[in-house]
Amino acid sequence: MESHANSYEDDDLLALSGLQHLAFCERQWALIHVEQIWADSVDTLRGDYFHERVDTAGYSCRDGVRAVRGARLVSRHLGIYGIADVVEFCEDGDWSIRPVEYKVGRPKAEDWDRIQLAAQAMCLEEMHEVGIDEGDIFYGQTRRRETVPLNEDLRSKVRELSFRAHELFEGGITPTAEYKPRCKRCSLVNECLPDGCAKGAEDYWGSFGIEWRPSDEASS
Repeated sequence: MESHANSYEDDDLLALSGLQHLAFCERQWALIHVEQIWADSVDTLRGDYFHERVDTAGYSCRDGVRAVRGARLVSRHLGIYGIADVVEFCEDGDWSIRPVEYKVGRPKAEDWDRIQLAAQAMCLEEMHEVGIDEGDIFYGQTRRRETVPLNEDLRSKVRELSFRAHELFEGGITPTAEYKPRCKRCSLVNECLPDGCAKGAEDYWGSFGIEWRPSDEASS
C-alpha cells in the first residue's frame, strides 16, 4: 500500500484517465485538461462505443467473484479520481481485489494502458486498505485478458505522472509542440499543429529540405 503523506481536497483532484494522455504526450494532456480542447477520431469513437456496456454501473456474481462495473475511484495521496471499468472482489479464503480495464484495440509495447490500470489499483489500495499485486486488461481485438503485475516500476510511473499533472495544471502550462511519429495517432493533431511549431529559422527551412546558414539571413 502507498504512504499517505499528502492529501488533496476534492477541488484539487485530477482525472485518473489523464495519466494515460500524459504518458503519451504532455502537450496532448494539457490541451485536454488545461485548455479543455477535445476532438473525436475514429479510434476515440470506437472506444466510446466499446465502453458503453461495461461502463453501465452495476454488478454480477459468479463462482465467488463479485464484479462491480463503473466503480468510482479516488486517491487523495495521488490527487486523482476516476471510474474503473470493472473491479472484481474475489473470495478465496481472504478477499482480494482485482481491477479489470477494457480497451478496444490490442496490447501495446508502451506502458500507457498498464499505467492506467496501476493507477486504478493504487486508488483501490488506498480506499480499501489492501494490497493489490496484479490486474487485467481485456483487449477487444484479441478478446483476451492480459494479466499485468503491478510492480514498483509501474507504481513509480504513476506517482511521477500524477505529480507532473498537478504541476502543469496548477501552473496553467501547455508545453510547446514537438513533432514526433506518434503525432499521426493523436486525435488532436489538427488542434496541436506540431508541424507548424518550428523552433527557429534552421528548423523552418529544414522542414522544406533547405539547409539554412546564418549568412543567408545577413545577405537577404
